[in-house]
Amino acid sequence: MSNFKTGLVLGKFLPPHRGHQWLIETALAQCERLTVLACSLAREPIDGALRHAWLSEMFPAARVIHVTDENPQYPHEHPQFWDIWRGTVLRHTDEPIEAVFTSEDYGDELARQLGARHILLDLGRARFPVSGTAIRANPLANWEFIPEAVRPYFVKRIAVVGPESTGKSTLAEQLATHFQTVWTPEYGREYVDTHPLNELTLTDIESIAHGHRANEERDARRANKLLFCDTDLLTTTVWSNHLFAECPAWIETAARAAPYDLTLLLTPEVAWVKDEQRVGFGFSRAFYQNLSRKLISYGREVLVISGSDYAAREAASVTAINKRYALSLPAFRVTPSGV
Repeated sequence: MSNFKTGLVLGKFLPPHRGHQWLIETALAQCERLTVLACSLAREPIDGALRHAWLSEMFPAARVIHVTDENPQYPHEHPQFWDIWRGTVLRHTDEPIEAVFTSEDYGDELARQLGARHILLDLGRARFPVSGTAIRANPLANWEFIPEAVRPYFVKRIAVVGPESTGKSTLAEQLATHFQTVWTPEYGREYVDTHPLNELTLTDIESIAHGHRANEERDARRANKLLFCDTDLLTTTVWSNHLFAECPAWIETAARAAPYDLTLLLTPEVAWVKDEQRVGFGFSRAFYQNLSRKLISYGREVLVISGSDYAAREAASVTAINKRYALSLPAFRVTPSGV
């Protein structure tokens, strides 16, 4: 049986973390009806609507409301601080609040203002030693404290791109294995399995772009800090321009906005492997040049992976990624003999 008919949790949730999650779950267990106010200011680094969406997904049993009032954040900032905040809470709650759940000192006064009881939980952050500030400063170091719904925002996406037959799929899979995470295969190859290359239209290019983007978003939820993406929408634009001398504008826009933290650009120096889905070896150098120019024009951070030795390419990629993200994983993967 619930201890209270109504309860309240409010905060910035910048971003929501495991401490917030435990606080809200505890409040839900003690209240028949719980209101969660996700309070945001326009100047904050993570969009308030996104934080509201995360909380709504995480806590479907709660009444989650996005509050955009540009209120003072501390009592010394305004002489009517508590009057302002009491008004905000009352405007966004549809019945009297019996209990206010916080992990903060301000909870005593907030509860008094609302005529409610303050339930103080883990003031010293002993249970979950983390803060939104710490997560924003170094999300990978605080990964265990980031809820699954929030992780796609912080995951580092690494695109593996290049011409045909340069080992993109192999490298993406190897890197995902090494860094104990997942990778997104090239959706275009899967698509061409049932739609011959010589019969593709611009509509097919759009289908490929939609499919790849959807798969990448799916995999971002399963990723462990890093997500390796075999090919990307920028590569799709190069293919579209090669095949049809044009590309749908929305794909260009989406490719430019794609949130890749690093791009590994593979050079066409390895041995060509014939494949029915491929155009041909003579096309590789021109494709590489077009792709390189576009990456530069997009302002992407690019690491060129060159040479004809696949193992050396993998080692160079692992070393660069370890250094960039300060990951405590071995620099080189030991491959059992005979594999």
